[in-house]
Parts: sequence; structure tokens; C-alpha cells
Amino acid sequence: MAECASEISNTAGPVEAKVEVLDECESIWTQIEECQSKLMLLGTETLLPSDNKLSLLMLQWKALKVDFHQWQARNPEVISTNPDVLLDLGKEELQKVKNDLEMVLSTVRSKNKRLEEDLKSLKTGELNELKNKLLKLQTYKKELLCALGEFLDEHFPPPEEGENIKKKNSSAEPAVELIALQEILEMLINTLMATPHEPYITINQSFWPPYIELLLRYGVALRHPEDPNRIRLQAYHK
Repeated sequence: MAECASEISNTAGPVEAKVEVLDECESIWTQIEECQSKLMLLGTETLLPSDNKLSLLMLQWKALKVDFHQWQARNPEVISTNPDVLLDLGKEELQKVKNDLEMVLSTVRSKNKRLEEDLKSLKTGELNELKNKLLKLQTYKKELLCALGEFLDEHFPPPEEGENIKKKNSSAEPAVELIALQEILEMLINTLMATPHEPYITINQSFWPPYIELLLRYGVALRHPEDPNRIRLQAYHK
């Protein structure tokens, strides 16, 4: 009989512990509902006509702060000392944590995939935009060069043949064909763009001196500080 009574008491232990846990949970839930009711009453009693939402939030924050300090001052209560109950509760909490982590991981993976797609689309769009800008700049450059060539042909034509004849008669050396002002400007521009660290070109007999003086006088070109036979285009873009 004693053995049977012992077995009955052992089987009844976990059941009583679960009932005790449920009672404590219901008690805690009742306290939470009471706190919530108090907060709602505090929020509705002191509302102001203006900025009601802010006033309500401030009152709720103060009430929650007081309630937080009260709960912080309380000593933690052990729900139950029964190992079976604690084991079941631990398994349940671990399962919840696992489910939450899996959900977070799935969300992060989904966001990463969406970000990668957005980044790829953004890079493609930026690349196409840069290509379009480059094409527009190249077209604009051609238009500017054509307009410059027309202006120079009209106002600064190539040196006449008479200049070459004079140069030939005044020197025993064979005549050198003089280049146009447009060609000089194109040489200066191309040299500056191709080798910005060394933008100077060397003046030779094919450069008509009046054109060189014209470029220097109006600040279009600059002489090398150490070599007067070298000139460069003024860096207007800096």
C-alpha cells in the first residue's frame, strides 16, 4: 500500500506544479491588465485640447517609467522548482527562439537578395547614363570644333603663299609650309588632354610667328618658364 501511495504522489506532482504555474501566470496577467487600465485612465483624464497625441504619449511614458522602476525593484520569483515543468518550459522557449531566428534569417536573406538586385539595376542604369553623357559630350565637342574651324577660316585664314615666298627669298634654306591657326589650337588641345602633366608643344619654323604672338597676347597660350620655344594651352578648366 505504501508503494502504491508513493507512486500516486509522484504522478500527481507534475500536475500540481503545472496548475501552480497556470495560477501564477493568470495572476501576473491580471496585474498587467490592471496596469494597462490605469495607463488608459491616466491618458484620458489629462488630455489637452491641443497636441493631444503628444500629451498622451508623455503621460504613458511617465506611467511606464514608474511601473518599470517598481518591477525592477522586485525580486525575481521562481515560477516552479519542479524539474519536469522547467524542462518543458525551457523547450518551449527554445522552440520560440528558434522560430524567431529562422524568421529573422529568412527576412534578412530576402532583403539581401532585393538589395543585390537593386544594386545591379542601379549600376546598369548609372553605366547607361554615363555612356549617354559621354556620347553627348563627344557630339558637343565635334560641334564646337566645327564652329571653331569655321570661325578661324573666316577671321584667321591660313598664311598666304606670299608669306612662304618671302620666307624662301629671305633665306637660303628651303621654304617651309606654314600651318593654320586651327591646326595650332588643335595641337595644343590634344596635347593638354592626352598628357596633362606635360602639355607643352615645341614651336618650329612651320608656326607662323604672328599667330603665336596672338595666342600669347590674349592669354590663350603660355610660354614655358624655362624654354621660350615651347608653349602650352591655358588651363581654363582648372
